[in-house]
Order: sequence, then C-alpha cells, then structure tokens
Amino acid sequence: METGAGTDPYDLPYDSPPYDLITMGRLGVDLYPLQTGVRLADVDTFGKFLGGSPSNVAVAAARLGRRTALISRTGADPFGGYLRRELRTFGVDERWVTTVPAYPTPVTFCEIFPPDDFPLYFYRQPKAPDLEIHAAELDLDAVRAARIFWMTGTGLCAEPSRTATLTALAARSADHGGPSAFTVFDLDWRPMFWDDPQAARPHYRAALRHATVAVGNVDECEIATGQREPYAAARALLDAGVALAVVKQGPKGVLALTADGRSAEVPPVPVDVVNGLGAGDAFGGALCHGLLAGWELDRTIRFANAAGAIVAGRLACSPAMPYEPEVDEVLAVGEVRLPGATS
Repeated sequence: METGAGTDPYDLPYDSPPYDLITMGRLGVDLYPLQTGVRLADVDTFGKFLGGSPSNVAVAAARLGRRTALISRTGADPFGGYLRRELRTFGVDERWVTTVPAYPTPVTFCEIFPPDDFPLYFYRQPKAPDLEIHAAELDLDAVRAARIFWMTGTGLCAEPSRTATLTALAARSADHGGPSAFTVFDLDWRPMFWDDPQAARPHYRAALRHATVAVGNVDECEIATGQREPYAAARALLDAGVALAVVKQGPKGVLALTADGRSAEVPPVPVDVVNGLGAGDAFGGALCHGLLAGWELDRTIRFANAAGAIVAGRLACSPAMPYEPEVDEVLAVGEVRLPGATS
C-alpha cells in the first residue's frame, strides 16, 4: 500500500502508549464560501479546510488536550498531502492515514444561509478513498488499547470499509480495555451515500451491538432504530445494547439517557449562528473529553453542547474547534458572545 511517506505504517509494531481517542472514517477537503447568503454558483472566494466528521472530532478532542489519531485514507494527490499536514498541525496522529492512488481526495462544498440552512455538496466519485479501508490492514492492537474508539455510519455504507469498521468494533467488543473504555457509534446518516435508507438499518444494528455509546440527531436515530421521538429513540438505542444514548435535538437541546437510569437534558446555548456544520463534531470531541475526564453526565453534556455552540458561531469547522477555557467561559456566561461583546 502506498502511503505518501515511503513507509507502510501497518508494518510497524504498535508500541506507543494508548491513545485517548482513535477515530475512523471520512476525511476530505472542505471548500467553504467566504460569503454568506450566496448561492454556490455566485460565490467568488472560498476557504480551504480539513473536513470529514471523524477527522474533525479528532481535532476537537486534540484541542482539549487529548492524544488522538485518525484511521482513514486519501488520494495520492496534493489535497491528500495537505490533509496529512493539517492533521499534524492540529495535533492528530496521522500514521494510519494512507493513500489510494486509484481515487482522488474528496472535496466538499457548502452553502451558508444562517441560521439553519447549510446545503452540502459531496464530491466523492467514483469512490472516496476513506471507503477503501481494509480490515486486514487495521492495527487492532491500537484500536483495542484506545480509551475511546469513534466510528461513523458513513463507514458502513460500502465495502471494504463496512467490514473494516465492523472488524474494529468486534475487536473492541471482545476486549474493550475495561470500564474506562468507550466505543462510540456516531450515527452520521448521509442519505447521498446510500442507495436505499432501508438497506442501512441492518448494518446500523450490527454496529450498535458492539458500541457502548451512540450519538445522533433525530433523523439519524430514526434510521438506526425506527424511532424519532427523542425519549423513544434513546430508549431504543439502549435496547440495542449501548450504555449511553445521546440524542441531539437542534433548537430543543440535547437528551442523554444511560442504561443504569441516569439522564440529562440540556437546553441549547444561545448563539448567533454563522455555520452550523461543524457544531456536531465539536460536540463529539467535547463529549469524548468529558467521558475521559470521568465527569458526571450532566456536566459532560453541557460542556459538549457549549463546544458545539461555539463552532456554530464560526465559519470553519476544524480550525474553529474551541479550547477548554473558551468552553468554560461560555458555560459561565450562558451564551456565545461575539469578540468584544460585554453583555
């Protein structure tokens, strides 16, 4: 396998301390307009950013001081080199980000119409390299050892990524590292990646059997469980085998239920939304931070909710991920304030 660095990292023994977080899946270039309220055909200038939900989650957790790594693949092209460089800059270990010469690095465009309209346009044809992750090439020792392993629904949409994702989950399920370890299934429903929504549900159920945490919005919960009412969806996720179900409700806030009867329901954090696309990834990285810190459920969800709100008030995704003092400040004042605001 070509890696762009001349060495296949899968041939190197894993002998590092366990990662706080390993994420797996989508990686690409986000080309976001530097103008809001303008249709894509009329946009003149774009900003280039690292993108892909699990990649952004790894960045978000790294910003909060966690040791993170990503399992993914790019094209053997300049965009692939850019993404590996950006991962390193953000403090994410990219040893398991390898190249696929046959396919170009994906590019994603968006339109920005605050507060709640952000159409996405994925260019992942003929196939995205991150769907070419093979089970036989996974460093399962590292996957087992990580305190948190994070995967997404997109990784289940095609082979060989589907088998690789389920193989990693099964390895965690067989030996997940003890009570401090978490296996997170980000439901991450992207309908454009599936021929039939009904075809997704069996694969989602298979993944849920190995997960200890499930995170998704009401649409994603409906794909996974058939339920979209938040409490019913959370209970269905718990019935599927997870220990913690987190249901994001947009303007209604976030609901979390645990298998042992604990619950947290927190309202949204007031923010003047600029771009809501990275908010869920910031939430994910901050959720991992709280789980690793051993915080109480309510504190963890409030912290994650505030992190998501901060990024919703910024244009980009990866470089917008907040540091812990920024999140603490939002929690203290109860809202996301624009720079220079005093009240």
